[in-house]
Amino acid sequence: MKIRNLLIAFLIPLSVFAQKNKPSDLPRPKLVVGIMVDQMRWDYLYRYYNRYENGGFKRMLNEGFSAENTQIDYATTVTAIGHTTVYTGSVPAFHGIAGNEFINQATGQVMYCAGDTTVQTVGSTSKAGQMSPRNLLTTTITDELKLATNFRSKVIGIALKDRGGILPAGHSANAAYWFDDASGGWISSTYYMQDLPDWVKKLNARKLPEHYLKQDWKTLYPENTYLQSSADDNRYEGKFSGTTISTLPLNTSELMKKSVSIIRSTPYGNSITLDMAKAAIDNENLGEGDVTDFLALSFSSTDYIGHQMGPNSMEVEDIYLRLDRDIANLLSFLDKKLGKGNYTTFLTADHGVAHNPNFLNDNKIPAGFWPTSQVLKSLNTELETAFKVKNLVLSFGGYQVSLNNKLIASEKLNETEIRKAAVNFLKTQPGVAFAIDIDQIQTAAIPQLLKERIVNAYNRERSGVIQIILKPGYYSGYSATGATHGSWNPYDSHIPLVFMGWGINHGKSYSPTGMTDIAATLAALLRIQMPNGSIGKPIGEAIK
Repeated sequence: MKIRNLLIAFLIPLSVFAQKNKPSDLPRPKLVVGIMVDQMRWDYLYRYYNRYENGGFKRMLNEGFSAENTQIDYATTVTAIGHTTVYTGSVPAFHGIAGNEFINQATGQVMYCAGDTTVQTVGSTSKAGQMSPRNLLTTTITDELKLATNFRSKVIGIALKDRGGILPAGHSANAAYWFDDASGGWISSTYYMQDLPDWVKKLNARKLPEHYLKQDWKTLYPENTYLQSSADDNRYEGKFSGTTISTLPLNTSELMKKSVSIIRSTPYGNSITLDMAKAAIDNENLGEGDVTDFLALSFSSTDYIGHQMGPNSMEVEDIYLRLDRDIANLLSFLDKKLGKGNYTTFLTADHGVAHNPNFLNDNKIPAGFWPTSQVLKSLNTELETAFKVKNLVLSFGGYQVSLNNKLIASEKLNETEIRKAAVNFLKTQPGVAFAIDIDQIQTAAIPQLLKERIVNAYNRERSGVIQIILKPGYYSGYSATGATHGSWNPYDSHIPLVFMGWGINHGKSYSPTGMTDIAATLAALLRIQMPNGSIGKPIGEAIK
């Protein structure tokens, strides 16, 4: 009996110790859900605030912590860089995603940010699945979560756009999924898996794009209530593909007969993204294990519509009113599935968007289109006259001048002189505020803010050596309708950032915050290492 009692006395403390040190007792949420809204300007939180319902954007603002002065830390504000920077806490100088597409400066070849011909499509016969995160040079916060839990955490990325699902999910994700126009379903690549899970196949078999598109796109409320938008019939908006109109209602039930890809440019693209997210949470049991899981979610349709219609359009107002409902639906689903307060979510954007220059001009505000192709041709002609060699400049991508380095080397030309001539020419062009040789950045007579953002955007192997800064309100004139982004200006760089849920204080801050601070804040919240290229700092006020 004495020996038995001694054993019991010895084992009980061990049992208590084991219970106290279960992985599930670690101070972390069950699930983190990152919500990226492609092309969401910060002011959209408030532009339509009175029209939002209580469970979506308003709930996040009223229950969570909003960093009201969050700016993008680099000069080239595009989708791939934005998604990557949010999740790496880094900038192109380190993480290497220098654009949606960028030029390998050694070879002159164009690289797509997520392109990977060594992998194959899973879930379709198209080539849309030849994608992976291999071009990403640093870890993500999702990678660091996997490392911190010995790869027991589940990480899944979902977006209509391949880059919106792949880059946030990181190198070690369990899966990333994106939409395939050819099959009308969700696909992946052999980087992650050899076959789609049964639950994805079943979801695809439901043909949800057709289900939504059969409903057509009508405004959620009467058109005369859209007081924050221009009249729907105007010269600033682009026509819908396959139609002669740029107005609502849109007969998507007819347009889908040609291709379901039309769903990308309707609010229903966000709806099928939400459906996919909920199915992933359910079927992968996200948030139900002993360690924290992570869902990296990106809503892409806002970008497609914003490009086509511009930020003052009725279509943009309508998609945000509908997205508000989708986010409310997601939060309510998470409440029921995991319990309110057991998960953490954050909402942010990859970039904003400028107003259409014609719209601004008509309202007496300076703006303009920059004739990119024409200026590129003229610059090459100028350089040919000076150096007797054609096509010395390959591209103005990202408002950066990429030189034909192979040609310059083979012709034994003086690159420094070519750069100087290019800068001098660009400075004389209408619409150009500055043209800066990256090697002369520290002595350039430009604001310090621009110096920092230009340096952050420059990756030696993947970026052009001259940065072009246009005047405010100007952008590359690829179309007279719609709008675009890509510059340092507040309309492109001021993004929303709202945290809510487990471990988050309620409040608001107007202190300067960077996009790079998001990953650092998540790392502090989760008590894990920051990504290995992170330059951000935790937003201490946001964390309990």
